[in-house]
Amino acid sequence: MDPIRIAIVGMGKIARDQHLPAILGDEAFSLAATVSPLAEQTVAGVPHRASLDALLADGPAVDAIALCTPPQVRYDLAAQALARGIHVFLEKPPGATLAEVDALKSQAAETGVTLFAAWHSRFAAGVAPARSWLAERRIDSVSIVWREDVRVWHPGQAWIWQPGGLGVFDPGINALSIATHILPRPFFLRAGTLAIPANRAAPIAADLTFCDTAGMTIHVDLDWRQTGPQRWDIVVETDAGTCTLSNGGAVLTLPGSADHGEDREYSGLYAHFATLVSTCRSEIDTRPLKLVADVFLRARRESVEAFND
Repeated sequence: MDPIRIAIVGMGKIARDQHLPAILGDEAFSLAATVSPLAEQTVAGVPHRASLDALLADGPAVDAIALCTPPQVRYDLAAQALARGIHVFLEKPPGATLAEVDALKSQAAETGVTLFAAWHSRFAAGVAPARSWLAERRIDSVSIVWREDVRVWHPGQAWIWQPGGLGVFDPGINALSIATHILPRPFFLRAGTLAIPANRAAPIAADLTFCDTAGMTIHVDLDWRQTGPQRWDIVVETDAGTCTLSNGGAVLTLPGSADHGEDREYSGLYAHFATLVSTCRSEIDTRPLKLVADVFLRARRESVEAFND
């Protein structure tokens, strides 16, 4: 089978750090082009276009695109590609609103091409074995702590503070993508507080309490003001002991054992995308984005000091 000719649309940090190595390391794909309005965001030997319009008009031909743009502009680009019969890989979150993702899902079904909402943290090494272990246990409580320094991970990126950019939920949705994958029952927001800088539209921190359909509590602590050691931890208390996913899901600790798995998040994502394309299937799970939308609907807002990079 010929490799899938793919273009990366949006050549920021995540595209260079994760998407490029994953695509170049997977024989199922051929990097056909890059797309960015910035001429310096090129890859040696790979055709570059300033816009998706230019790529579709002038070539080279592609079978798929990976959308790594900010979520606020992703719908129009995805819809344009789907209309041309091009498979679409959506970096997380899959869109700025739930309604637009639903519209893309319907369009993909009508055109018969693949649409993939890619939750990369679900492919962290510890997540699948944690899910299997928890399936056989009674879960008593869950604590999620996702604390990082926005100046390190998103320096000078204004879009994350704008409506649709999600603020601290840009990383926090990764935790929710893992939780919705490993926990056996649906859960929903009971109470929460969003800390919003006086000069920003999106939160810099969130303290949230969720509850599942059996009454089990899930506490979520998100903060973008962390300095020093960064934390991405999920701790699940069960009738058989504690299950801990740390380092964003890469390290799984179970009673009596700890496993530091190989980092294969994005290589796993692209392997899965290739399978979806080859079988003409789509995968669009909006549960993590739905939880974030519910937080913005129900959580209390408090103004905190202004934040500047």
